[in-house]
Amino acid sequence: MQVVLDMREKELEERQMEMAKILSALNAQQEKLQGIFASQDKNKQHLETLCTAEDLNIGEVESYRDYGLKLITDAKNQERIIENTKSILKIKQQEVKIAHQKVEVLKKLKEKQEKEYYKEFLQAETKEIDDITSARFRLN
Repeated sequence: MQVVLDMREKELEERQMEMAKILSALNAQQEKLQGIFASQDKNKQHLETLCTAEDLNIGEVESYRDYGLKLITDAKNQERIIENTKSILKIKQQEVKIAHQKVEVLKKLKEKQEKEYYKEFLQAETKEIDDITSARFRLN
């Protein structure tokens, strides 16, 4: 029984490690998205500065505009990646939950078997003490 319980606990630990890796990746992806948003803000400020300047450089304005469009695409792609990672995380959370339930069931079963064993042991010990007492009583 202990061997199976150890295997299930190891499986639970592996699932938790996988979930932790996915969670870490999700956090990194969200940080990357925040970086893209920060770049968008900077780009917007540069573009506004260029547009209000006295000597308007159309080439530079187009360059910042194109970069802004690229950042919008990057942000949308990053949001899709984050959503996919969240879906994977939900699946891993379910796997961890199932593995945890399996461990808990085995722990309860083990505990029940131990209680039954001790109960039988105490009954056998009580019977043996009764037999010894009866044997002594007969000898006297």
